[in-house]
Amino acid sequence: MAESNALECAKQKACQSAVSDWLKNNQIIGLGSGTTIKYAVEFIAEKVESENLQIQCIPTSFQARQLLINHKLPVTDLDIHEKIDVTFDGADEVDEDLHLIKGGGGCLLQEKIVASCTANFIAIVDERKHSKRLGSYWTKGLPIEVIPMAFKPIQTRIEKLFGGKVILREAVSKMGPVVTDNGNFLLDWKFDTNKQYYWPEVNIELSNIPGITSVSQCVIQ
Repeated sequence: MAESNALECAKQKACQSAVSDWLKNNQIIGLGSGTTIKYAVEFIAEKVESENLQIQCIPTSFQARQLLINHKLPVTDLDIHEKIDVTFDGADEVDEDLHLIKGGGGCLLQEKIVASCTANFIAIVDERKHSKRLGSYWTKGLPIEVIPMAFKPIQTRIEKLFGGKVILREAVSKMGPVVTDNGNFLLDWKFDTNKQYYWPEVNIELSNIPGITSVSQCVIQ
């Protein structure tokens, strides 16, 4: 219990610091998804109210949208605002070369779209998610969003190209696979952690496989 409380406090402090440093008046804000972002939304709402800030928020998932609405923060979209000033998002793991694994919560495609439109991408992570090599902390695999009809040949192709094991993510509260907000399936690639990967190249190769809509690995420039 004490360890759990300490982890939540670490998340809160990381979110508070990020929001304090980056949230300004008259900004378009991108909001990621996941357990860390709920704290970011709380601090954004507090700062907006205390400083009377005017902002517009673009969510990356149904969950993020509901969080914004519940905190009475204005919601917009990319049809209206194509350029985003700053995006706050979490990550499942970050290595020493700033390669990230994201999207463990299943919202990777919309998160990547929003991140691609932002001038400043802020990945909020606590110290336990820092690792020397990807896969050291996050052991559930690299999430990959795929078109449902293509999941089986994509499984086979990834294992043939890169090794490891690719698993179709099963839902918890219903029978069958997880279905994303976009109506797609999720594959979790449990790559060989003893193998040296050049992640920017792997990311490009995976993204070029027909049927893959998004890969949850990215590089912060």
